[in-house]
Amino acid sequence: MRIPALDTSAPGTEVRDGGPGSGAAGPLPPGAGGPLGGLDLFGDGFVRDPHPWLDLLRSQAPVHHDAGTGLWLVSRHQDIRRVLLDPATFRPDNAQHAVTPLPVAVLRVLARAGFQLPPALANNGTDSHPGLRRVVTRFFNARRVAEAVPVIERLAGELLEAARARIDADGEDDLFTSFAQVLPCRVLMELLDIHDVDPATLIRWSDASLELFWGRPTPDRQLELAQRAGEFHRWLTTTVRTGKATADSFIGALARHRLPDGAPLDPQTAVAACFFVFIAGQSTTGQLIATVLRRALVEPGLWPRVVQEEEAVGAWVEEVLRREPPVTTWRRVVARPVELGGVELPAGAQLLLMLMGSGSDPEVFTDPERMCPHRANIRHHLAFGTGRHRCPGASLARTEAAVALRAAARGLPKARLVAGAEGTPMLGLLSFRAPLRVAVADG
Repeated sequence: MRIPALDTSAPGTEVRDGGPGSGAAGPLPPGAGGPLGGLDLFGDGFVRDPHPWLDLLRSQAPVHHDAGTGLWLVSRHQDIRRVLLDPATFRPDNAQHAVTPLPVAVLRVLARAGFQLPPALANNGTDSHPGLRRVVTRFFNARRVAEAVPVIERLAGELLEAARARIDADGEDDLFTSFAQVLPCRVLMELLDIHDVDPATLIRWSDASLELFWGRPTPDRQLELAQRAGEFHRWLTTTVRTGKATADSFIGALARHRLPDGAPLDPQTAVAACFFVFIAGQSTTGQLIATVLRRALVEPGLWPRVVQEEEAVGAWVEEVLRREPPVTTWRRVVARPVELGGVELPAGAQLLLMLMGSGSDPEVFTDPERMCPHRANIRHHLAFGTGRHRCPGASLARTEAAVALRAAARGLPKARLVAGAEGTPMLGLLSFRAPLRVAVADG
């Protein structure tokens, strides 16, 4: 199984979770070539099991310059929280820059599509950000999320019924491609009143954009991804410009929005806001659901328990967010010379906040390597960020993951993971990590 936008020929985008005899190379042990000499953020070892490296970073080099990417890796919870709470010093301007430089040929493809991402949400440090963020938070508010639960349950039931049929016919089904990946896309389409494109196309566009900007694709692969990202941007532009959106829709809310100077929101920024919301609302939520399902299936006794204990569902989702969040890192740029974690950073230094590592910081979480859904400070993780750029869709993502887990455990009560000979393929982008296969059969 592969998600459509990924190709195993592209380095750093998919690895195998190798077991004994799989032939997959393991991570270099800490200390080989210096304590962090073997660190490669796109390498098989790091993607398959980043925790030994994240532990090493926190304990020995909490602010570490990574030669491979040119980024300063910030790994302690307290330092990451400080950065996120001080957007004037640590600006979000680079949050959506391509980590792998885009060649001229790729830039031409994007230019022909009119592709541009002016500051809107995740990459916006200007005074327009608070107003745009309010548009998103008001649309995905608690009332709307609560009203979405029956929609999520209905769509989950439809997808799981089809999965059940495939298991009966073929002996197994991949819940990543048939369920985890599709459910948030269909939910988002209903919430945003989208009818002129099919889910498979939206998923393909979104995944291509993630790989292009957060992956390490080859030049040929970049050209292919740029074509898909360009198609996505053209569709978003047409959707925003047609003016056919209903007044109570998200695009309708953007059309009514006024900037701090009273001017209407320009179409390019509206498209950039939609670009972020579509990707965050489907791809990263699907990655979370896949991780939640896979971890629940291997946790002794959890699968049947979540059907009976509603509290266990939300607690499990929260603990997965702490230990294995789908958004593993995020970027910031230093606006002025500053000291962070004992290191003097110059203006312009590019930071990579190791969100995943912060969730296992022993200064904050006792026994961080242990999955403990009822720990007292379970929501102290930074999986959704914090401060003015905290993910505005956090409540919806949590709700979708919880509903998906309970529906899957109820609909497939005897499900067990099918072990592949090559192990589980993993999405391994700079800021995104998740299993790309959750194959199950009847136990």
